[in-house]
Amino acid sequence: MPAEIDETPSRPAVRAFGGSALAVVIAGTVALLTRQPWLFPSLGPAIMLHVEQPEKPESSPRNTVIGHLVALLAGYALLTVTGLADHPSVLQEGVSWPRIVAAAGSLAITAAVLVLLKAAHPPAGATTLIVSLGLLRTPTQLVIAFAAVLLVTLVDLLFNRATGRRMPVWASKEG
Repeated sequence: MPAEIDETPSRPAVRAFGGSALAVVIAGTVALLTRQPWLFPSLGPAIMLHVEQPEKPESSPRNTVIGHLVALLAGYALLTVTGLADHPSVLQEGVSWPRIVAAAGSLAITAAVLVLLKAAHPPAGATTLIVSLGLLRTPTQLVIAFAAVLLVTLVDLLFNRATGRRMPVWASKEG
């Protein structure tokens, strides 16, 4: 009987564990050293896509970078348009009609633009809400958040390549 080429079921779990932990530890270390928000919630699902399904279009560096960039810009635009850019976050201030408009508008714009650009990346939906809800709201925080996306994408690309997984350098062949 020939040797099986397929992986054992535990191997993808070990790789997902290692890749996820590595990306978060690296981003977290940069956050600790710089005292800046290099860790934020929507990095988690992006990292999981990268290490669990690296060949999918949604996981590609192209879709990740475009998705989070559009999300950050849409979130900030709606935060500004609704007059909430200088307000505390929704966690401190509570929900208001302007906050609902900012959240709904930023998510709708992000979703529509990503469809038009054929750059689906579901974690970007969380990123735009993080911004429109005021959890990250200054231009400096947004630049750092984008840098964090670039960092974890590079870490995940290198991790996948080092562990024998195919992750495109930019765009997926499927997309």
